[in-house]
Amino acid sequence: MRKKFATATLLILAMALVMPPSALAQSEKTDDKTLSPYFFVKSDDPQLDQLPLKSTSIDVNIAGVIADVTVSQVYKNKGKRPLEAVYIFPASARAAVYGMKMRIGERTITAKIRMQEQARKEYEQAKQAGKSASLLEQHRPNVFQMNVANILPEDVITVELKYTEMLVPTDAEYEFVYPTVVGPRFSDRKAAGASATEKWVANPYLTEGKKPTNTLDIRTTLNAGLPIRDISCNTHKVNVNYKGADTAKITLDPSESQGGNRDFILKYRLAGSRIQSGMLLYEGKEENFFQIMLQPPKRVKISRIPPREYIFVVDVSGSMNGFPLDISKKFLKDLISTLRPTDQFNVILFASGSNVMNATSLPATSDNIRKAVDVIDRQRGGGGTHLLTALKKALAMSKTEGLARTIVTVTDGFVAVEPQVFDMIRNSLGDANMFAFGIGSSVNRHLIEGMARVGMGEPFIITRPEQAPAVAEKFRQLIQTPVLTNIKLDYGKFEAYDVEPLGIPDVLAERPVIVFGKYRGKPKGTVRLTGITGGRKRYEKSVAVSKVKPLEKNSALRYLWARHRIALLADYNRLSSTDERVKEVTNLGLTYNLMTAYTSFVAVDTQKRLKEGQAVTVKQPLPLPQGVSGYAVGGSAQSQLIGRSKMKHFALPSMASNPMKAYQPAPTEKSVKLKAEPPRSIGDDTAAQTSSTAKKEDEKKQHRIELAGITMPGGWSKNNVETIVKSRLGSINQCYRKPLEKHAKLNFIFTVDTAGRVINVITDNGKKKMTQLEKCIREILKKMLFAPPSGGKNVEIKVFFAIKT
Repeated sequence: MRKKFATATLLILAMALVMPPSALAQSEKTDDKTLSPYFFVKSDDPQLDQLPLKSTSIDVNIAGVIADVTVSQVYKNKGKRPLEAVYIFPASARAAVYGMKMRIGERTITAKIRMQEQARKEYEQAKQAGKSASLLEQHRPNVFQMNVANILPEDVITVELKYTEMLVPTDAEYEFVYPTVVGPRFSDRKAAGASATEKWVANPYLTEGKKPTNTLDIRTTLNAGLPIRDISCNTHKVNVNYKGADTAKITLDPSESQGGNRDFILKYRLAGSRIQSGMLLYEGKEENFFQIMLQPPKRVKISRIPPREYIFVVDVSGSMNGFPLDISKKFLKDLISTLRPTDQFNVILFASGSNVMNATSLPATSDNIRKAVDVIDRQRGGGGTHLLTALKKALAMSKTEGLARTIVTVTDGFVAVEPQVFDMIRNSLGDANMFAFGIGSSVNRHLIEGMARVGMGEPFIITRPEQAPAVAEKFRQLIQTPVLTNIKLDYGKFEAYDVEPLGIPDVLAERPVIVFGKYRGKPKGTVRLTGITGGRKRYEKSVAVSKVKPLEKNSALRYLWARHRIALLADYNRLSSTDERVKEVTNLGLTYNLMTAYTSFVAVDTQKRLKEGQAVTVKQPLPLPQGVSGYAVGGSAQSQLIGRSKMKHFALPSMASNPMKAYQPAPTEKSVKLKAEPPRSIGDDTAAQTSSTAKKEDEKKQHRIELAGITMPGGWSKNNVETIVKSRLGSINQCYRKPLEKHAKLNFIFTVDTAGRVINVITDNGKKKMTQLEKCIREILKKMLFAPPSGGKNVEIKVFFAIKT
């Protein structure tokens, strides 16, 4: 068998070596070529420098809760031919990128913010004219592309970009993260029809285990404002030098100069587990900005936790092979093994396909837990990453009456369908609490944090196996009870406006309440925050505004406010894009000098440096994130051999995966009815037809609740409202438990507030008392979320449901 495999491998390799270049080029132009990442193959041409990025250095200045970051990328052409370098790199999903410069020798060119199309046009014109230029574009809020044109032989060009972000503590612990590498993104989209913002996915990667080719240096200055208790960095070796009780300098150890294959994570605590509570003010030339950060009450113990239903959606694709999947197994074992017998659970494994452990959720008995752990433990990782299909399956599963549902997604996030995932979660908001766990050394934080944000849950990142038990315990504590509910802010005489967020959701963890905004006039009065603690006691915090002085060093507030507003609008655009919101995001980017999906930075040298010919475009290859298998790029033995041939680009096919074998639940009293139902796989058209004939006949006789009509004021999208209401019909029909007798129709009136949330849901049936059915439907309607109404006013909507058979 080994001899046959070796012969086949050598034959494939020989074919790749003898195939003429024209044939290779032709194969790359086929319609079947997808946006797959591919292994980098170094050319034999000594004239061409294929690794122009030589070093990246990061200077971080943390003052209080605001981090200001300067990233310097040094490009040097050691070859004999002029180059255009293309480099894909990550940043924090919360980063507000506000500046860029390009240095060539003694000359410094300050980049200008432009509309994306205009920036690209200016860059291409400069490139064609022989001028050096740089272009910074955003493909995702945490994925950027740098283009540097006309790097002449022996040129050294430094591109410097600046961004700021806020550090929000959790459980009184602050964390600064600098992502170093973008992990390979699985995509089955055809390259021929891909948009410009998607083509970055087709990027070269170094083979598994190969260290980064460019050096890394990170220097951090921490001015905490309060005494520092401890500083730690478990991802890289660092040197810490305290300059005082509240000041420290942290430098990357020289031994970590090739540590750019995993996220840099710096954590610290302040003395007494305090946080930077209070208010910051900044007076600008045209606008004034404020930020309030208030510490919530401590978590309270509860004597009785209501039972819950958990659906674990687990990534077992090729990119999870090895280190990430090992962490996932450990984490899931720790979490599932401690479920209570009153809880219920299910497991969906996904790769190229998706498979569910059981048709309905099972009681968390010891036998069911053991078998679930065995199923997960058998996984090895392989195939693509079809996250959408798995989430759709989880959201569509019938709910267990009386149990709150929680969907837990475990993945490295190496997909290119973030907007579609966000859409699906937002359209299903209210059906379940959504928690996302990123697994690996360089996870796609935009996806993980975005899934949690739109699902009003919490993101978690696990980078090392030993973190799994602690994170599992933290998750259990988080979901037991919120620490603060019914939160309200009273600004009194302080003239606040354009406040973000408009409303404050329940605080689930011991993290502060944070509000951004603008203000008019002189700062005065008192701002009060009130709420109800987990122990059902009234809670109040206040800030005397007149005692706070506006400071120039708080200028980052204008960027942070605008970045928060842009993120909110972008989330709504993913649900339903409108020209008005695109224009607003663009204007925010241009006004506040910020990178957005529609604005880019461009720097163009005034001198013509390339006299004749055109530069050769090279894509800077990226290292695979530490611990990520070559299977993330389709890295089988054969394909890696082919990748080492002289082929410039070889998109590797996804591996087929069948991760879930047949699973039979343990026979318990509560699972007897479920036992007779065989496991169902996603995509199986017969999955819904496994019930008994009698049950089918009963279902035919049941009433069905359908949307009969909507009335609402003009100027707002009725189609958008109708789409979201219809997405709730599955849950609404779950409310039906017995014949409806006198009901012919169900009418409701609800109000959508300025944040897009539903309030004041009442019936419009002329009755004083709601039926159980109406109460159930009301609770579902209350959980809907819409785009904020234009005009800044509440909108009243009437919805009519018809009862049909």
